Amino acid sequence: MKTLIIYTSQTGFTKKYAQWLADRVNGDLIELKEAQKKGLDYFDGYDAICYGGWAMAEKIVKSKWFLEKAESWKNKRLAMFCVGGTPNGEAQVEALLKNALTDTQREYIKVFYCQGGMSYEKMSAPARITMKMFVSALRNKKMQQKNKK
Repeated sequence: MKTLIIYTSQTGFTKKYAQWLADRVNGDLIELKEAQKKGLDYFDGYDAICYGGWAMAEKIVKSKWFLEKAESWKNKRLAMFCVGGTPNGEAQVEALLKNALTDTQREYIKVFYCQGGMSYEKMSAPARITMKMFVSALRNKKMQQKNKK
């Protein structure tokens, strides 16, 4: 089975997972920016296509391109993964996985979460601000829940 792994990585965690996956399945690896430049015929020779991005604020960053293309790739095996700093099993991870795909997309795309880490020094300024706001909102939510008990 010829497999393509498309990824975008800001701090390096997603790139590591994408490389591990490509090595494991003997697949081809391409960054999202390069994949976006390819014509549709480039993807025809692949039996399976996987997209990897990072998780931010309960969303998979830059997954829109893949999801738009996936509509025409239903005859292939499709998967998406994201990497984030939140430990597996947390409510935020469950919400992210639930909201990543529509019910229709779930019929032909599998989605996974991989725990990575946080590397604020490698994040862009807007990403650092967004993450700090998200963490603050989560803390406030936990405090409110704790005070209700």
